[in-house]
Amino acid sequence: MGKTEKEKEKEKEKKQMYLLKTEPSEWSWEDQAANGGISNWDGVKNKQAQKYLKSMSLGDLCFFYHSGPKARRIVGVVSVVREWDGNAVDVKAVGEMRRPVDLKEMKHFKGFALLRQPRLSVVPVPDLIWDQICLLGGGYHGDSSPPSDSV
Repeated sequence: MGKTEKEKEKEKEKKQMYLLKTEPSEWSWEDQAANGGISNWDGVKNKQAQKYLKSMSLGDLCFFYHSGPKARRIVGVVSVVREWDGNAVDVKAVGEMRRPVDLKEMKHFKGFALLRQPRLSVVPVPDLIWDQICLLGGGYHGDSSPPSDSV
């Protein structure tokens, strides 16, 4: 069965979620916060990763993921504040994870592009996996959930 126009319109309005990878030595969560929370997410060369950047809309949320040999984990959440301009998107810090979520904790997520295509620096995050990661990390500062120690 095809979707109605109303369903298609509602889908368009729905915010998408992504994961953005960065080497902490190149650009860390601390750099993001120190920069007034806003950064230009550029330098993405892979065509598939660029496709994901191009599909981002204002208000979409992205996990901020530290990659590299020492720590592979989600440390925060940013939102898209300027859409693709041919080179980059701008993102703004929303909040730090209450507890970083390590890659090892995400290994059981079936079909997660981070695990299927680990070399991509930008990947979509399905709703269910987003919710599960937020649960693992106790949410993030700035979300509407109470800190995990008060639950």
